[in-house]
Amino acid sequence: MTSSNCQVNHAEKQALFEEQKLKINEVRGSLGPLSGKSALYCSDASIARYLIARNWNVKKATKMLKETLKWRAEYKPDEIRWDEVAHEAETGKIYRANYRDKTGRSVLVMRPGRQNTKSTKGQIQYLVYCMENAILNLPPGQDQMVWLIDFEGFNLSHISVKVTKETAHVLQSHYPERLGVAILYNPPKFFESFWIVVKPFLEPKTYRKVKFAYSDDQNTKGIMEDLFKMDELESCFGGNNQTTFEFNEYGARMREDDKKMPLFWSPENNMVTTQDYVMANGFLHSSNSEADLESEEEENRNEAVKQEEDSGKLNGSGTSLSAKQ
Repeated sequence: MTSSNCQVNHAEKQALFEEQKLKINEVRGSLGPLSGKSALYCSDASIARYLIARNWNVKKATKMLKETLKWRAEYKPDEIRWDEVAHEAETGKIYRANYRDKTGRSVLVMRPGRQNTKSTKGQIQYLVYCMENAILNLPPGQDQMVWLIDFEGFNLSHISVKVTKETAHVLQSHYPERLGVAILYNPPKFFESFWIVVKPFLEPKTYRKVKFAYSDDQNTKGIMEDLFKMDELESCFGGNNQTTFEFNEYGARMREDDKKMPLFWSPENNMVTTQDYVMANGFLHSSNSEADLESEEEENRNEAVKQEEDSGKLNGSGTSLSAKQ
């Protein structure tokens, strides 16, 4: 890439970045005066997630965000505590892994074959608790997470369309752009039929983040190595970590995290109140470095080649695996 082309490319990106910043300010103006946790929630980065979810339509994003603020005020997701939901976690059906992926994203491990309760309300409450905990543990500059879904022991008795619909509604309506990638690991053959039923509940943006993976597929192995440090990744996902879920130990971790939550949602927490809009992985970052821009172009070319190579390696009914979202 020549210096002049690089400068033009950067100028175009900078113009787009400024245009999107204006839309963020439009949404903020449309929301009107906010106070308390609602004001904390509406950082530039948070507003941007809603705009992205609604293709930068200010009116639709504002409506969506207002509905979330109402939901958070009534449901109080940040006030759910471990001891309220611990019974849902006894089998390790959902937990936050004690490691992140290579980009710093929190990792939620899900094992639908270990479902241990019947209450939709209770299951959704625990999922929301896990989402809030995953967000609490994100490093500065990162706002997405990875889901690793292990289908060991999963059978037809574990399928609930009602729970699936409610899960999709809560996550897509109130946690937009929080999911970086969901890896469905070794789903059984019959899951393909269920996936056809589930797909209509998912927005295209969400559906494209769902990847099917199989332990006997070499492509899967390479992708997992790209995403994770293999000594940290659990063995059930092809990693070298032999540790397993231990309920009491996990509960102790969660109680410690519960103590951090009030401070996280306080004005003193600059990470929430001043979280800037930094576009990356679907966002657009602003940089004056020609080297950075050339590196980005190279990554885009490599990604295009990788997607071409992966296109014929689809396993199941979802999309093929890709390390970069």
